[in-house]
Amino acid sequence: MTTFDADGIELTQIDDYIWEIEAEGEMRVPARVMASEALLEEIMEDKTLQQITNVTHLPGIQSPAVCMPDGHQGYGFPVGGVAATDAESGVISPGGVGYDINCGVRMVKTNLTYEDVQGHEQELVDALFEAIPSGLGGGGVVQGTTSTVNEILDRGMRWALENGYAVEDDLEHCEDNGFREEADPSTVSDEAKNRGRKQIGSLGSGNHFLEVQRVTDVYREDVADTFGLEEGQIVVLIHCGSRGLGHQVCTDYLRRIEQDHADLLESLPDRELAAAPAGSQLAEEYYGAMNAAINYAWVNRQLVMHQTRQVFADVFDTDWRDLDMHLLYDVAHNIAKKETHEVAGEQKELYVHRKGATRAFPAGHPEVPEAYRDVGQPVIIPGSMGAGSYVLRGGENSMDLTFGSTAHGAGRLMSRTQAKKDFWGGDVQDELRDEHQIYVKAQSGATIAEEAPGVYKDVDEVVRVSDELGIGDTVARTYPVVNIKG
Repeated sequence: MTTFDADGIELTQIDDYIWEIEAEGEMRVPARVMASEALLEEIMEDKTLQQITNVTHLPGIQSPAVCMPDGHQGYGFPVGGVAATDAESGVISPGGVGYDINCGVRMVKTNLTYEDVQGHEQELVDALFEAIPSGLGGGGVVQGTTSTVNEILDRGMRWALENGYAVEDDLEHCEDNGFREEADPSTVSDEAKNRGRKQIGSLGSGNHFLEVQRVTDVYREDVADTFGLEEGQIVVLIHCGSRGLGHQVCTDYLRRIEQDHADLLESLPDRELAAAPAGSQLAEEYYGAMNAAINYAWVNRQLVMHQTRQVFADVFDTDWRDLDMHLLYDVAHNIAKKETHEVAGEQKELYVHRKGATRAFPAGHPEVPEAYRDVGQPVIIPGSMGAGSYVLRGGENSMDLTFGSTAHGAGRLMSRTQAKKDFWGGDVQDELRDEHQIYVKAQSGATIAEEAPGVYKDVDEVVRVSDELGIGDTVARTYPVVNIKG
């Protein structure tokens, strides 16, 4: 039996790519890490293993707490962490969602080929950068009023449809149809709404991006055909979240939990795990506010997609509909939702926290959009701007192993501070263009340095492990052509 010792935390390999930290002391359940030995060596380098162990102390947690192959140190929970807690007797934790509520990705298909785009890269990157607000602070496609924000928080993508920024097909190809009915705008602070009012339709900064990509490989042709993907095709990947509004919602509720549930906080090994007991007023209010921020994030990505459609129409002098620019799928990877799962032979309603993890429901699951129900839910895994990204489908083992989840990206290897020491943004930009024909534009060289390809784990290995485990099956691979960042 293979074991690893990571600064006193012992992991035992219980199956291929599954490592378990046995429950001991005040741990309520074991923790499991889904990784190859190579990825585990990287995961051990920071506090990821300690954080996933800490998560097992949450009241009402169901076995096991899970760390995905792209896991790395986060706030309270590791990024790549999944924790399911009893929705009646457990807790809901803002740290298990993160500050960027409903950070997620969407992929837009086109009927363009890579040959169609070659020679237009510089024009495309300049036009996208001009049309789509990015970077820290304000600026959005829509400069809304508080009333506008309230409508978005309440109605999600339905607001975008009613206001001409979406078509019905967009809603049908979005997780939850882009609308969380549990949203309660009254539980979102005025400060959060004011921040959100100025940022409706914007990428933000950090690791958020818009990337034009080409499909380089198809691994499951039947599924790819259902998804509408083929080799040589141009697609667009959008990665952003709820911006300042979501950050403020998280901040507000962490402060309130510290005040109202200090006793619970004291019983946890890390104050960043701050949680509200299920059924409490604060838990209900946070759930309403979080769902409202989820709605906001879906509209945010929708408006970015709307701008993208207009840019492509201008650059290629063709209506976006004639370019077949339809949404493949939009999926969240910072979220906590009430879901029903089988636990020890019993159906239970749980708060499933996915912090840097993607829902990956298999074929036949009733919550998979009808268009994909026969093959499984699309899962989109971004790589770095110098590596490939992947489209997966929910695997048949995901419900048993990971509460219907898989990885969300490559996962960082290096802090932003270290990245800026090791890389120079201009050099990275030049190398990507000259050696790889990838055109990158950002608000600053520092942003490019922070997101340099060398900062991330090997996305190929992350996806391989997901596929081997059967939690997310590889469908297609894409490669960057044009990338804009904040």
